[in-house]
Amino acid sequence: MALNLERLREPVYRIIRPLTDWLVSGRVHPNALTTIGFFVTVSSGFFFHAHHVRTAGFLILLGGVFDILDGRVARLSGLGSKFGAFYDSTLDRISEIAVYFGLLSLYNDYRLDTGDVGMIYLIMLAMAGSLMISYTRARAESLGLDAEVGLMARAERVVLIGGSALFFGLNWDGLVLKVVIFILAVMTNITAIQRILYVYRQGAGVPVTDVARPGTAQDAGVAPGAEASTEKNTSARA
Repeated sequence: MALNLERLREPVYRIIRPLTDWLVSGRVHPNALTTIGFFVTVSSGFFFHAHHVRTAGFLILLGGVFDILDGRVARLSGLGSKFGAFYDSTLDRISEIAVYFGLLSLYNDYRLDTGDVGMIYLIMLAMAGSLMISYTRARAESLGLDAEVGLMARAERVVLIGGSALFFGLNWDGLVLKVVIFILAVMTNITAIQRILYVYRQGAGVPVTDVARPGTAQDAGVAPGAEASTEKNTSARA
């Protein structure tokens, strides 16, 4: 996929390796990193509301760094758990909603031209599409199916919103940020549809009773009663 950032994962891991090694040696718990990243990203919503767009963009990207670190530390330290994966995904959704609410507040300011009211609808579409991307993958995986496809997963959303806000701010009447929001409004919903179709090809006609439940011995590929190892989701592809 042309917009897929997965191919950049390993180079990023090499760059942050000294930091992750230091965190692992210090026994820093990945859930602590998840929590810090959550508050960093949520705070960006306030700065969008206050019209400090560049600061908001920086905080979104910084939160994205913590999102990478928590998963990497969980993998390397062996401290990852099913709860950690659940906790990380849940806070990711809440923080993303906070970012969109901040953008809504930015464009809902009475001092702006009425022409910007249209941005509110685009932001709502982008938020709905982003949540549907996450939901379709989570629901598919709960049925034992794969839905890790599409052009506008979480990493792409973080880079587009954070990068456009940080590097361009409200220059040219905020044109770059407006274009990015428009792209998100379209592409997040297209990605959700891609995932629906992808799951359809895998699951159409397959009885639900034939699908392994997540976390069961069958799903983990081990004999009943055996304990499967778990680790935190590090792909950030929701």
